Amino acid sequence: MTTADTEDFPVAPKQRAIAATAGWLGGATATLRSGAVFILLAALLILFALAQPAFINLNNLMSILQAVSVVAILGAGVTVTLAVGGFDLSIGAVAASSVMAASYGMIVWKLGAYETVPLVLAFGAAVGLLNAFLIVRLKVPDLLATLSMMFLLSGLQLIPTAGRSISAGLILPDGSRASGSYDPHFLSIGRYSLFGTVPVSVVLMLLVAVILFVLTEKTRIGRLLFATGGNELATRLAGASTVRLKTLAYVISGTLASLGGIVIAARVGRGDVSSGGSLLMDAVAASLIGYAVLGLRRPNVLGTIVGAVFVGVLLNGLTMLNAPYYTQDFVKGAVLVAALALTYGLSCGNA
Repeated sequence: MTTADTEDFPVAPKQRAIAATAGWLGGATATLRSGAVFILLAALLILFALAQPAFINLNNLMSILQAVSVVAILGAGVTVTLAVGGFDLSIGAVAASSVMAASYGMIVWKLGAYETVPLVLAFGAAVGLLNAFLIVRLKVPDLLATLSMMFLLSGLQLIPTAGRSISAGLILPDGSRASGSYDPHFLSIGRYSLFGTVPVSVVLMLLVAVILFVLTEKTRIGRLLFATGGNELATRLAGASTVRLKTLAYVISGTLASLGGIVIAARVGRGDVSSGGSLLMDAVAASLIGYAVLGLRRPNVLGTIVGAVFVGVLLNGLTMLNAPYYTQDFVKGAVLVAALALTYGLSCGNA
């Protein structure tokens, strides 16, 4: 046995120690990467609670969830279209048009809640179906098709009232005055709280999250939706109808956007022409933050809901700390960049 051979034995424990350390670091990095958003969310909660004890009050936490419920519902719709490799830019306009449609139905047509809600949901589904027709049948790129629909709806919603917001006593373009009113049952969708604590809109958000989570993560249809987005040709060759899958995704997106509009109309109690102005960007932000949740790096409904709550907590905390409104977007952007950098940057470092 040579001297070189005898020197090999002490090296083995060192190699094992180095390997163990590398494995521990790799595990810690993976944990940090998958939980980056949750870690930042917990840090925000602790920071705001220490700075303003009223922040952690149950009523305030419920108000945060109520505020983000519409964004989360719309973001869930965007997530489904992202799953099939598409993108729905019309959701904000669909939601705003649904606000106007619900208000017009009750104020002008004197419909009740049980007629208005199905009618508005059907409107959203029809818009989703039209988007799918443009994209799937006419082969219009999804961004162009949904952008065109956004402009179409933004103008269409103003025509029946000549650009006026809708409220009781609305003066119509022909000079007559609308005599309808909001159905109290409809208003309860946006204003009533179960057990005096949990707003109905939060319950709707949770129902949407659970149903879509099961659909996208636990069923064959969900696997086919992601397969379509990953490789449409392979999915088609495997026997699945990518036409139907894409159509389903856009119909779900349009219907959820209308549901968000219903919640807004019920909360505000009027058809405001400026409603839905920021919904598109907030919903897209929530769905894209979802990529970073649990390190999945793909569209997922759970991540979208967490992303919406993340943004809601941040904005509510900044408001309670009296942060100037003109700094809130900057802080929001900085924190979101940090969350995404932790998720993707650490992943690149391991590659």
